[in-house]
Amino acid sequence: MQGVGESVLPMAVVRRDAVAWVWAAVRPGEEMCVKMNRQGLDADLPSEANLRRKAGDRRKTMIGLPDGYTARPATIEDGNAIVSFLNAYYRQLIGRDVSSAEQLASQLRMPGIDLAEDTRLVFDAEGNVAALADALHFAPHVTVQAQGTVGHEHQGKGIGTAVLDWIEKRALRALDLAPAEARVILMQSLDDRETSASAFLRQRGFTECRHFFRMLIDMAERPPEPQWPDGTSVRSIEPEVDLEAAYRASRDAFKDHWGHVDTPFEEGIQRIRHRIENDPDFDASLRFVAQDGDEIAAICNASPKDGGDATTGYIETLGVRRPWRRRGLALALLLHTFGTFYDRGTRKVALHVDTESLTGATRLYEKAGMTVDELNHAFEKELRAGVDLSTQRVDP
Repeated sequence: MQGVGESVLPMAVVRRDAVAWVWAAVRPGEEMCVKMNRQGLDADLPSEANLRRKAGDRRKTMIGLPDGYTARPATIEDGNAIVSFLNAYYRQLIGRDVSSAEQLASQLRMPGIDLAEDTRLVFDAEGNVAALADALHFAPHVTVQAQGTVGHEHQGKGIGTAVLDWIEKRALRALDLAPAEARVILMQSLDDRETSASAFLRQRGFTECRHFFRMLIDMAERPPEPQWPDGTSVRSIEPEVDLEAAYRASRDAFKDHWGHVDTPFEEGIQRIRHRIENDPDFDASLRFVAQDGDEIAAICNASPKDGGDATTGYIETLGVRRPWRRRGLALALLLHTFGTFYDRGTRKVALHVDTESLTGATRLYEKAGMTVDELNHAFEKELRAGVDLSTQRVDP
């Protein structure tokens, strides 16, 4: 089914907003030793002891920037500037805001990521954000999810090359943490309209590996009542009661999603708890479980806003566990979610879906009345050959 299963960030593959840019948490007591010069940034990055022994020169990263531009890691205090930069960029590209200051304030404190190690902001001579970059990876560290965005007015000056140089060097850290036999890749996502950036990634050895639709419904009337399979019922979650069971069900449903890699349970649920406690847009009443007796058969997680667009609801994940598939449960849960949004006065609802969904999700959304609104492309570059730990196909 559509979605990313367990967490906030992996929507980076298909949804390049502030959620996709960075979650982050500065580790107390760590400091950056930064040397700025005319060419850019030479930074000695803090890392774990084993990385210090193994990584050698990979600990040092440099962004070679044109005259008048400087770079440094992002900080919590940069939140408003980051949101302004992202919204201006995407307003020009896709016609809408993608984040808010409130959302980003929560994301910048997400556990498991260090702003100093994982992010860079590039500034012009007036101190305005001109570009941003991140390179993020989580256990088992086989996929480095990156984003490099250069402001429209700063393109064509070599900043994109500098940003990608930093991303690729930073991504090499994953090689020391991933299982020795595992294939490790660097991934970036682009909107279909970012044609120059797509051509640039291909020149740098990236290949298109997947495509994703943003699908949208604009409801002129209330959707039909869902037809629930016999023995099933639906309710909103109670986070203090359902969190672990709902998370396990989501992991189980999304093991058949292309690119899925299991993360350690405690790491994943820690990030979800942070979001519940800190995300101003987290709304438990928009997070539904379909039950069959005591078992969670399916789950749908929705948000009252699509990034920075308060006029559109967003379905983050919709997944059905294998024993309950092909019984109409996904359609029923989707229509229930649409109806809930409609009753709240929200007429438009969006989601992202793999165009080659291994479970046929695209056909489901079309059946429910959704149409394709945007197209995104996922690019990958192999950092190390090996055994692919991610889901690539579903056996019948």
